[in-house]
Amino acid sequence: MRLYGIPNCNTVKKARAWLDARHLTYEFHDYKKAGVPEAQLRAWMQRLGWETLVNRQGTTWRQLPDAEKAAVKDADSALALMLAKPSVIKRPVVEAGKTLLVGFDEARYEEVLKP
Repeated sequence: MRLYGIPNCNTVKKARAWLDARHLTYEFHDYKKAGVPEAQLRAWMQRLGWETLVNRQGTTWRQLPDAEKAAVKDADSALALMLAKPSVIKRPVVEAGKTLLVGFDEARYEEVLKP
């Protein structure tokens, strides 16, 4: 299992605490430091849609100039933004086998990521 996110994000902290409390092993990928490979983002977008991955509620999005926000209107423009500013990607993203989860929902984690 791999968990993608930013270490100081409260939602990522909740997800990591949930996984740790259940002794579930995962690799943490800090996408603020390491980014996310383009092929990975494309695969996520194909499965979930770009709208699910762009965090329009977060600080990074809110700090973007209005023109930059308005330019995000399709998969290509969203991909370019996420590659340039990985912290705009909703978090955490969890890959566990064929499972792909975005955000932290305890009930969903319980259902899908049982130890």
